[in-house]
Amino acid sequence: MVETLKYYVNNQYVESKSTQFYDVYNPSTGELQARCPRCTQDEVKGAIEAAHQAYDGWSRTPPIKRAEVLFRIRALLDLHMDELTVLCAREHGKNWDESQGDIFKAREATQHATSIPNLLMGESLLDTSTGYDTILYRESLGVFVGISPFNFPAMIPMGWMAPLCIACGNTMVLKVAGATPMTALRIADLYREAGLPAGVVNVVSCDRQVIPELITNPLVRGVSFVGSTSVGLHIYSTAAKAGKRVQCLCEAKNHALVLEDAALDRTAAGIVNAAFGCAGERCMALPVVVAEDSIADQLVAKLTELASKLRIGPAYDKTTQLGPVYSADHREAVRGWIDKGVQEGAKLVLDGRQVTVPGYEKGFYLGPTIFDQVGEQMTVGQTEIFGPVLCVKRCRSFVDGLRIMNANPFANGSVIYTQNGFYAREFTRHTNGGMVGVNVGIPVPVGFFPFAGHKQSFFGDLHCLGKDGIRFYTESKCVTSHWFDAEEMKSTRVSTWDGTI
Repeated sequence: MVETLKYYVNNQYVESKSTQFYDVYNPSTGELQARCPRCTQDEVKGAIEAAHQAYDGWSRTPPIKRAEVLFRIRALLDLHMDELTVLCAREHGKNWDESQGDIFKAREATQHATSIPNLLMGESLLDTSTGYDTILYRESLGVFVGISPFNFPAMIPMGWMAPLCIACGNTMVLKVAGATPMTALRIADLYREAGLPAGVVNVVSCDRQVIPELITNPLVRGVSFVGSTSVGLHIYSTAAKAGKRVQCLCEAKNHALVLEDAALDRTAAGIVNAAFGCAGERCMALPVVVAEDSIADQLVAKLTELASKLRIGPAYDKTTQLGPVYSADHREAVRGWIDKGVQEGAKLVLDGRQVTVPGYEKGFYLGPTIFDQVGEQMTVGQTEIFGPVLCVKRCRSFVDGLRIMNANPFANGSVIYTQNGFYAREFTRHTNGGMVGVNVGIPVPVGFFPFAGHKQSFFGDLHCLGKDGIRFYTESKCVTSHWFDAEEMKSTRVSTWDGTI
């Protein structure tokens, strides 16, 4: 049966009055499993107002009490781990381990947020001037909006966005992707079960025409966005112009530099995992390798051998290593990019365009694809494809490879594979990437460090997670105090004390 989903406001599922819906497919089978409402502007506005109404009470809740709710949320994520993993696999298509990892990352960020009494501690200094004391503390702001993409149904909305936001005392309206809304909607109800008051977290889905309501509504104080660079730039400029604080995490084209002294077997295994995990549908995927000429042929052979052996199948089969992409349209778009790479003259050494899975012929499957001899000007090696496509570029030296990498307009992550400490250190200092791996293919830091992209991969001043996240979701207030001076004290009942013990 095809389920008609509801949106989530004030701790309850609400039936939308909209007559338009997103189709939610099971990518493994190609079958339509649900319809997600395209909420009306009034419904989105109502969610913002619900968050605004909830703000006063929630912001006055002591941080330690807010932390207790987050501890219960974390426990419920553990309790429902398998249920949520299946739900994520069913709506997105990433394999079992990757779907479970999606939930784990939401749990990790929630764990970080449970430390909020410590994270919100301010600063103080006695006698900033004689008899004057100054303290700094951080306060919540109000309603925040989170706009999340399709590719991480749990980690981004219910990890990167909601936990720190509400831990700091704010409330939130999450706009989730219409193609993958089910996991976030289910976790939102676990928030209710954990004791989160009504209106603190609300979940909607809507068309682009309604987005202006989310990012310019006077009740909204800030916007967190994850998605494409073109949309992110528009949201950043529009929301900032409306006086909101904004963080926009955008596209990537992460590169790895492989030097001739790298441990090739382990390097190849790491690259295959980083390039083809989640079918390449993650902003920290590794879609480009820059290999020194002396070992490039050998590396390409190892990559091709390992990628060819990946077991392709349905997401919820625990033996599957490479699941489908999330939609039929996206599969066609990735196929188009592979066609483009061939037209541009890249050498296609492994072609995944025509893969089928017996018994799942209607699923949205693509096999791993590898291009070699990708030139610096080829768009297939410069533009984010967001699929299981790996491009191999070649370089003459460390300096040449670093130059090729830094020429890319995006700078989310960058990686070097080497056994040479000097080159590793120089790489970390001179790469443009905000998240850097040394022999680590996906250098995503744990949740108490920021997710820190640069260049066209990020717009804003404060990244999500870590100390940046705390600063983004709060504002500082400095209080300078001065009480009676010594002369005035002499005229009071306590004037007999001269300050000595």
